[in-house]
Amino acid sequence: MTADTSNETTATHDSAPTSHAGILAFVNEVAELTTPDRVYWCTGSDEEWVELTDALVATGTFTRLDPEKKPNSFHAASDPTDVARVEDRTYICSVDEKDCGPTNNWMDPGEMKAIMRKLYAGCMKGRTMYVIPFVMGHLEAEHPMFGVELTDSAYVTASMRVMARMGTNVLRKMEELDAAGEEFHWVPALHSVGMPLDEGQEDVAWPCNDTKYIVQFPEERTIWSFGSGYGGNALLGKKCYALRIASAMARDEGWMAEHMLILKLTSPEGVTKYVAAAFPSACGKTNLAMLEPTIPGWKVEAIGDDIAWMRVGDDGRLWAVNPEYGFFGVAPGTNEHTNPNAMKTINKGNSVFTNVALTEDGDVWWEGLENPPAHATSWKGEPWTPDSEELSSHPNSRYCTPIKQCDMLAPEYDDPRGVPIDAILFGGRRKTTIPLVTEARDWVHGTFMGATLSSETTAAATGQVGVVRRDPMAMLPFIGYNAGDYFSHWINMGKDNDAAKMPRIFYVNWFRRDDEGGFLWPGFGENSRVLKWIIERIDGQAAAVETPIGHVPAPGSLDIDGLDVTEDDLRRALDVDVEEWKQEIPQITEWFEKFGDQLPAVLWTELDGLKARLGA
Repeated sequence: MTADTSNETTATHDSAPTSHAGILAFVNEVAELTTPDRVYWCTGSDEEWVELTDALVATGTFTRLDPEKKPNSFHAASDPTDVARVEDRTYICSVDEKDCGPTNNWMDPGEMKAIMRKLYAGCMKGRTMYVIPFVMGHLEAEHPMFGVELTDSAYVTASMRVMARMGTNVLRKMEELDAAGEEFHWVPALHSVGMPLDEGQEDVAWPCNDTKYIVQFPEERTIWSFGSGYGGNALLGKKCYALRIASAMARDEGWMAEHMLILKLTSPEGVTKYVAAAFPSACGKTNLAMLEPTIPGWKVEAIGDDIAWMRVGDDGRLWAVNPEYGFFGVAPGTNEHTNPNAMKTINKGNSVFTNVALTEDGDVWWEGLENPPAHATSWKGEPWTPDSEELSSHPNSRYCTPIKQCDMLAPEYDDPRGVPIDAILFGGRRKTTIPLVTEARDWVHGTFMGATLSSETTAAATGQVGVVRRDPMAMLPFIGYNAGDYFSHWINMGKDNDAAKMPRIFYVNWFRRDDEGGFLWPGFGENSRVLKWIIERIDGQAAAVETPIGHVPAPGSLDIDGLDVTEDDLRRALDVDVEEWKQEIPQITEWFEKFGDQLPAVLWTELDGLKARLGA
């Protein structure tokens, strides 16, 4: 930082711009361990954004895009080894291993801290440590969810400004609550790219370390991350706090932190419903959140595309807020057809694009967009043409864009209370077996649907792509405690509250294919027809057929007026193939056995009921 040094300190009590003793102690302790050259307290101002982005351009991390095409926007390319969430290096270090559960990696917290303290020792030498006071959700919320991220990455700092409410106003609110003696919690979050610089050593455009750890300490509500500068590994307010740590908070406090979009759906008659939907990464969550309905008179407005925090309100209904301040969407496949509203939002600028192609005229391009450039620079920094064998953009390349510039953002986004959820959708990417839409019989059955949710793996995490894995509630990588206890928490949320006021639960699958490999359902904007049926089911207006797995639309009840889909394709999209489902039973049994005594008995009962109905 050059223009204004008033927020740079040596992390002493005299000069640091806060009176909050706990934050000062955290900053000082980390500065002493990591030995940065400078400590900079982020303000969140526009001037700071300019300084940060100018500095990132100077180091080669950012390339400024043509302001006519993408104003105030930048291109970045990561190290090829640092491109996605690293699930095998992500740990839930609960005090008791049993509280981590079989789906997470565990290490004793003391052992992990000893390892990481050695890694952190001197790791910020030659760099600036940025202090980012932030809040997930609203600063005006009844109980604001604060955090302080310390990072040596200017890229992370710039991205956090897009994705979270951060800066001086957040710090002042924390000081105000502290001075008033009000009890409030904040999450200390420590991040380092793990690449110290010796004096005179030249930096690289994307510093990172081959050794990576992304660690959550759920009882302490603390996050330590080392070695990666990418996405959810480094923007610690996102998956680490808003899902892993928040899910542990939610279990203890009786609410829910879920990997869900939130949308507002209004019928031609002006009736409004709110839908939350859980999909694994890269399965169309953002596309659904910004849906452009194809059926006349229906309107969708976005509230969130990735995370929902849900609490039971005074009226007994489940109310949801989006704790984020930006979109962090998968770029490839996003285009004017699949998500025109995302494109409008992106094209307004103020964005960071990572691991997409950079065109010669100062724009970005990725697979799925029209008019491929004759020449471009690939995400690996190599010359690229449409004839190149390799993709121009990494499959998990991202756009990071402010949510407030989305024209279809619902006004309710700004309400700290959130919105009352009418329906919860679970969905994955399955070529076979799972129908287009199925309604659960009740909350427990819906929990069973979510607990057995399966999807073919995508590029959002490192590892093999296209393998079917169980991804409960699309939360497999994000549950901050034992997944068996997480299922119990879901069951209890239904048991402890008025079942009649809880959302109805549905399971959707846009990705079922025919024998030739083609999609049976056109998807994208046409998914509004499925939403319409769901709303009509809630209002008692649409017919359904009972099947062994739940209720599916009765013939003629799904509005396909004007849709280019044959009755046979629709029948196959909705088909419940008993033999295919019988093949699911051993897989579900094996999945449930992972959890031993921690699995709620009612889920075994649900499985027994499914077996009986299938004749398995």
